[in-house]
Amino acid sequence: MIIQLIGVPIRMPKAKSKARLQIPAAPADGDPLPYPTANPDFTAMLLHRRSSKANDLTRPGPSSAQLRRMLTVAARVPDHGKLAPWRFVIFKGQARKEFGVVLAKSFEEARPGLSPKQSKVEAGRFLRAPVIVSVVSSPIENHKIPVWEQELSAGAVCQNLLVAAAAEGFAAQWITEWYAYDRAVKTAMGLAPGERVAGFVYIGTAGQQPTERKRPELDALITYWRASEQPRPR
Repeated sequence: MIIQLIGVPIRMPKAKSKARLQIPAAPADGDPLPYPTANPDFTAMLLHRRSSKANDLTRPGPSSAQLRRMLTVAARVPDHGKLAPWRFVIFKGQARKEFGVVLAKSFEEARPGLSPKQSKVEAGRFLRAPVIVSVVSSPIENHKIPVWEQELSAGAVCQNLLVAAAAEGFAAQWITEWYAYDRAVKTAMGLAPGERVAGFVYIGTAGQQPTERKRPELDALITYWRASEQPRPR
């Protein structure tokens, strides 16, 4: 099967095949890019993509090359001013367990008398998936580009990472949970003043088949602006 992604033909293996994807490298600055073309397969993937709960993720996770490609895709987002006001902190392998010690300690210090069972839950949070990518929002203050726009760009990075994971055949979930807002945890992650966690993206293999959830009624969210329907000034 041939899928045309952003105008570039990519040969995909058949379902359940272990063949390596033949994916071209990302373009360099100034390279000519193809014009957008219709891509029903890609649209179908987007229509059927949904997050899997972190607790439902299992091994294997992405290889180093796959993760690098996912991050490359994640970084290809609207970025007014070309500021790249975000960065990645990656947790994989033994680092997940080591950071669990940080989580448990911070949780316990804020909640004296915590049960050993709950402490164990906090220590194991980052063991729910093979790879966790924290997207850190790093806006530049007092810049002509509003901070709000820079923060929106960080959110777009998180969404692109979810799509990139799905394109590589992995399941993922974008969450924050309490530790995204915990001062001690952010310090342990090396966040600077003004930086915030836009999300933790858990990536792995789906342990069970996802099912569709209720979606918003699209017509209730759409308005077509018409001058004739606007209130007249008094």
